[in-house]
Amino acid sequence: MTDAGSSAVSFRNVSRLYGEVRAADDLSFDIEDGEFFALLGPSGSGKTTCLRLIAGFEQPTSGDIRVHGRPMAGVPPYERDVNTVFQDYALFPHMSVGENVAYGLMIRKVAKAERDKQAEAMLEMVALGGLGGRRPSQLSGGQRQRVALARALINRPSVLLLDEPLGALDLKLREQMQVELKAIQRQVGITFIYVTHDQGEALSMSDRIAVFNKGRIEQIGSPTEVYERPATTFVAGFVGVSNLVDGAAATAITGMTQAFTIRPEKILMAPAGSGVPADCLAADGSIDSVLYLGSSTRYNIALTKGGELTVIDQNRESPAADGWRQQGSAVRLVWQRAHIQRIGTDGSR
Repeated sequence: MTDAGSSAVSFRNVSRLYGEVRAADDLSFDIEDGEFFALLGPSGSGKTTCLRLIAGFEQPTSGDIRVHGRPMAGVPPYERDVNTVFQDYALFPHMSVGENVAYGLMIRKVAKAERDKQAEAMLEMVALGGLGGRRPSQLSGGQRQRVALARALINRPSVLLLDEPLGALDLKLREQMQVELKAIQRQVGITFIYVTHDQGEALSMSDRIAVFNKGRIEQIGSPTEVYERPATTFVAGFVGVSNLVDGAAATAITGMTQAFTIRPEKILMAPAGSGVPADCLAADGSIDSVLYLGSSTRYNIALTKGGELTVIDQNRESPAADGWRQQGSAVRLVWQRAHIQRIGTDGSR
């Protein structure tokens, strides 16, 4: 953990209680200056509570929060060098797009000519140049999200908080906005703290991810670390799809009782009786179900010695070309030893 004074945001033993519910439970972590940091977890896991604590909409029951070394205890939201982008955009419908973007400058009593100039520059940055005269109702959902982003950035906060900002968009537009958000973050160079329950969003945009569960952080790491080396069974199951192998099935495969996880795409499905390289593990079974997903096919394999594994195979060629890949066929599953992640009985590595 780094020096709290050098971090953009620092939590030290922070808890937020609502009666008996510990929405945030003794959290300590640092977010670096200029970092794209994702708070990832299911509903009720504590991620939005943390965002509201940073923004000043909530106060911690105990612990210390600092923004660039400054203690936030008792500091109201409008005096914090942070701004927030919400999922519902929160635009003023009676104002033009340009007026919405320039609103923060108007509150600061910046001259109209200057704020109009800065608002247009921000609209250019979010690919909405020339649309400042329109009303929010005349824009698409993706365009309104860009307006909300421009309005949040125009005062150049040191930290930008984003509360599931893409949740209302359709899949294709959401994926497009993920690319654009990351590009804008690199351009402005400020800290983005991004709340999401979508592991794909967190993996594709973040420098680091904090995985939340029941008010606590299960793991903090880069997208690669969190996906390839999950610290707990919860992380393995929540971030992507993962197979958990334990009990007799784990013993039959590895010769050890310790449970392990293996990602479905790491497993090679081969015809029954295929050879096994020296650096690999294997399990025999039969295809229980086949789910065609377009670019890939998902197979559920019932293992001969108990348990089941999911395999995801890229459709480089037509799956129908291989008759042995049909439901009910006997198969051998093979994967490299290095691709398993051992998990302790308490859920930890």
